Amino acid sequence: METNLTNFILFAQDQGQGSGLLGLLLPFLIIGVFFYFLLIRPQRQEQSRRRSMLAAVKKNDRVVTAGGIYGVVTNVDQSADEVTLKVDEANNTKLRMTLSSIVRVLQDGGASESASQ
Repeated sequence: METNLTNFILFAQDQGQGSGLLGLLLPFLIIGVFFYFLLIRPQRQEQSRRRSMLAAVKKNDRVVTAGGIYGVVTNVDQSADEVTLKVDEANNTKLRMTLSSIVRVLQDGGASESASQ
């Protein structure tokens, strides 16, 4: 009788190990879902908004660059990833820079439309 009890205990322990694998994987799956919804998905949305903002940049837009330079777009070359900004009206000073250096496009009323909205 004692051997039957020992066999039953060993059988029960063997059955418990199968659910242990699922018990180990479940927290990793939950963490993966949290990473997707809290980190990956918002980052993709931000990149999409930034790409659409840069694709919509056109002549006479007021912009701010990553270096903090305010200017007015005078020329946009999307294929060369280049934009020309007029930064000084009095001296007609222009700067050529990459399109990706534009951080945000300013609206006409002085209020800014941030790329991170």
